Amino acid sequence: MTKGTQAFGKKHVKSHTLCKRCGRSSFHIQKKRCASCGYPDAKKRKYNWGAKSIRRRTTGTGRMRHLRKVHRRFRSDVLILFLSIIPCHSMLLGLFCPNFRG
Repeated sequence: MTKGTQAFGKKHVKSHTLCKRCGRSSFHIQKKRCASCGYPDAKKRKYNWGAKSIRRRTTGTGRMRHLRKVHRRFRSDVLILFLSIIPCHSMLLGLFCPNFRG
């Protein structure tokens, strides 16, 4: 029996499988823990020494189908609020104000 390089050729059993939370093949079958996101822990696994990793998987790197709509709605609400507060007789706001008769 050897413990060196020859022995590593015999390893053909899968130790990791797909994770339910992050979708990566990092869920350790025996430990029942994901090496990537830390599932089933309540909080996602994240370390500051992995700053690049955090950047890759943070909010805004995916499709963001819902958040884009939220941002658009928020922006238009702020614009409406802004225009309702500032008086329309200003020369600068003549372009934006529907009540301006300049």
